[in-house]
Amino acid sequence: MAISDWPVSERPREKLLAKGAAALSDAELLAIFLRTGVTGKTAVDLARDLLLEYGSLRPLLEADYKQFCKVQGLGMAKYTQLQAILEMSRRHLRETLQRGTTLENTQQTRDYLTSELRSYEQEVFSCLFLDNRHRVLEFVELFQGTINSATVHPREVVKKALKYNAAAVILAHNHPSGVSEPSQADISITNHLKTALGMVDIRLLDHFVIGDGEPISLAERGLID
Repeated sequence: MAISDWPVSERPREKLLAKGAAALSDAELLAIFLRTGVTGKTAVDLARDLLLEYGSLRPLLEADYKQFCKVQGLGMAKYTQLQAILEMSRRHLRETLQRGTTLENTQQTRDYLTSELRSYEQEVFSCLFLDNRHRVLEFVELFQGTINSATVHPREVVKKALKYNAAAVILAHNHPSGVSEPSQADISITNHLKTALGMVDIRLLDHFVIGDGEPISLAERGLID
């Protein structure tokens, strides 16, 4: 049965207009992007098959050109459309935390840091520098590789914080494995950096670990001394 023959309340586009995008399942959102199905399958059926094959939305959205185009119903046009959509999403999130923006809530920070760091295949350690009103001064990717006390240099973090005249800092790094749980090394370097920044009167507000799912806040976990 074609989607046009479904009850109006069950059609993805109509459902989005009536209830908002957040009310749709991953398959329904993907079906709207796909627009059409293939022989014997509606766009929703194809979307469900894709999610089953890839496991979730993230691996599908991060598939390279060759992987993406191997799937029946996908091709160069849809790949370029998807890349454009992803880049627009990243740019939108960057604009929400552009220079001078005041951080109003933790979720806003989580969303931005996730968009910047989740796709890296290696660990990337970054700093979000803020003024005394928690307005964004700069976001800087400082170190790459395994994050531990040997590769994260407190002197460089302090040097950058002073360069931007920061009053506060939020740290973030990704776990390419997808497991967001902070390691003992993460906790150790966080507290080491807090001490180093404190010596020049700069506050360390938090350290987010980015993996699959929701980023983990060390401050919320009570792991920052």
